[in-house]
This record gives sequence, C-alpha cells and structure tokens, in this order.
Amino acid sequence: MKQTIETENEYGKGTVKSWASIIDDATMRQAERISRLPIIEGYLALMPDAHFGFGPPVGSALKTKKAVMPYAVGVDIGCGMIAVQTDLQRNDFVGKEGRVLAHICELIPSGVGTSHKRPLRQARQFIADNGFPAGIDDAALAGRSPDLRNKALIQFGTLGAGNHFVEVCEDARGQVWLLLHSGSRGIGNLLATAHVHVAKDACAAEGIALEDKDFAYLMAGTTQAEAYLEDMLWAQRYAYAQREAMMDSLMEAVSLELGSEWNEVQRINCHHNYAERLGDGTWITRKGAIDASVGKMGIIPGSMGAATYIVRGRGNADAYATSPHGAGRVMGRNQARKTLSQDEFRKQMAGKTWLDRDAQKLLDEAPSAYKPIEQVIDDSADLIEPVTKIGQFINYKGL
Repeated sequence: MKQTIETENEYGKGTVKSWASIIDDATMRQAERISRLPIIEGYLALMPDAHFGFGPPVGSALKTKKAVMPYAVGVDIGCGMIAVQTDLQRNDFVGKEGRVLAHICELIPSGVGTSHKRPLRQARQFIADNGFPAGIDDAALAGRSPDLRNKALIQFGTLGAGNHFVEVCEDARGQVWLLLHSGSRGIGNLLATAHVHVAKDACAAEGIALEDKDFAYLMAGTTQAEAYLEDMLWAQRYAYAQREAMMDSLMEAVSLELGSEWNEVQRINCHHNYAERLGDGTWITRKGAIDASVGKMGIIPGSMGAATYIVRGRGNADAYATSPHGAGRVMGRNQARKTLSQDEFRKQMAGKTWLDRDAQKLLDEAPSAYKPIEQVIDDSADLIEPVTKIGQFINYKGL
C-alpha cells in the first residue's frame, strides 16, 4: 500500500488508502470528499489508475451498507473486458491483418448510438431469459428515448465509443489473444442517469448536505434504492452477455480470414463498473476497478499502442480485494485533442494495423493521454500477480 490519508472537515471524517504513484490533486481531493460521506464503511480504496470522474474517482472501490450511490458504479453500468486466448500464432495473420480488421468493422458496429439493423440471436435470447429492466419506462422518459426496448435489442453486441475497443494481440510466445472492452450501451447509461436524478432529489428532500451533488445516494431499504439495485444488476448482466456476443463476432471475423480450424484455450470476462452484495449485507462497489480476489483472473489493458496484462488476484484485504482496470487517464479528452499531435500518435502506433485514417478523431485516446501501464502494474504489486503480457497488432477503436 502506498499511503493512508486521513481527512476531516465540517462534513465529517474519512480515510483514503491509495496505491497510486501518479495522481493529480483534483482526483485526490475528490477521493477525500467521498471518504467523508457518512454512508462509507471503513475507507475509500484508490487504485493506481485513479483519475477524476463523476462521483467517486474512476479507479476506486468502496463499501456501503446503509445506502447505495448510483455514481459509485457510474453511467456505463457493467462496463468491462473480455479476453480469449487462442491456439493461433501471430504468423497466421501475416499479410491478413487489414482484411481481419475490415471483417471486425463489419461485424461489430461502433460509435455513439450505433446499432445492428436487426437484433442478434443472442440479444433475443438475453431478453427471453432476463426480460427488460423494471425501470425502462422511467429511463426512456428521462432520456427522451421512447423506443428504448428496441434500442436495447439492436445495440446488444455493439461496441460503443470513447475508450471502448477491440484488439487482436500476441503474447511473448507469439500466441494470439482476442480482446475487447465494452459495457451496457445506451440502456445502461439511461438507467443510471435516471437513478442519479432520483438520488439527487431524495437527498434534497431529506435535507442531506453533500460536498458535491454527484455524491447523492439512496438509503438502503427504500423503494428507490431497491429499484436502482434491480436495474443496476440487470444492466450488469446485459453488459456481460453483450461482451460474449461481440466475442462471438470477433471470433467469426478471424475465422472468415483464417478458417475455423483453431481453438479457444481460455476465456476471461470481468466487469470493472459494478457492485455486488457481500455475505454480511455490505455492498462492494468498484468503479474502474476489478475483482482481485485470491486466484481470480482479470484483465488490465494499457492504452492504444501499449501492452495489456492478464493478471491473477492476490486478495489484498486492505484494497477490498480490488485492482486497477487499466492505465488511467492523465489528460482529459479536450486537453488531449488540443495538445497532442497526430505525428507522435502515428509513431506510437507504428507497426500496428488500425484505423489510422481517423487519427485526428482518436487523439483523445492516444497513449500520451494515459498513465504508463508498466507503472500501474508496478504500483499493483501487492494487488495482483501479472500472468501474461500481450501486445496488440490489430486495433479497432470505437468512434
């Protein structure tokens, strides 16, 4: 553990346990403010990749029993990673990288609001098994999206935008891994946003003083809290299942070019924006952080052009058995677009097959906008054990 910070002001006392060697003042102040909330059990655990976000910092874990906080999970409920190790070799792709990327682009739509023309088979099966969330009409009203049921169906199996991506990678032995990052798409965002508004109204009605309105919470046992938890858990299942569907599409994209005579060796699918109830009734909420229980396999990706680590959890109790979920931003999107250069970005992506024609649009995702992944892994030495380091040779970023 890097350091323990005790904090106190007129709102209360709090404790932050931080593993971050690279962190800005705004993120640390945000962590301290969250830790002073009366609903926090113990302390806030701050991960090596922590950076500023709505509510708690991205890259944090906290426990609550008396209440739940919608922004502690975030608006992309259930966002996470999935990786498949194959028995393919890097040499199998030589000269075929561009065509594989083209197949990926065709089979996995990306971008804000994008969707499939018709629902995937897996989408229909998911709804048959899980139904639609109870709060879908409230979310549709809040988001002015009357066709939200159809949107949930046709966006299932699509990538989204921002830092969501698909990659084909290789490890030190030349063995190929398939990797992607996505969450609960528009339905998850609208559900989360609707419940954030409910939480803010509830705190205001109860006269609860907050250092930041984004820290609004719902008291356990209330109708509002139960409604949020039901919708949140639904969105987590949606995110997990739609990553599986996209992995099916990614494997199909590879097979279209290389044939289907290859095998899956192992698969990891993990959330990093989620909450789960522990045996004692406490909720552990991880925002931009993964479950690093003893022996638990996880995925910690770097930025575009950087390595990704397949890791095994050490179950560090001080960190609530949690680890970082990625490299973590050191530069906001607007700042990155204004200050980073396309030339440097292209140099960092040299030797990789990617959508280089969109370099200007992707500047906010350039490696320089993120912390060095090696430093994040070093800071996580007592949180996880690095198992395999992989590097991408094909990258598809959501636009």
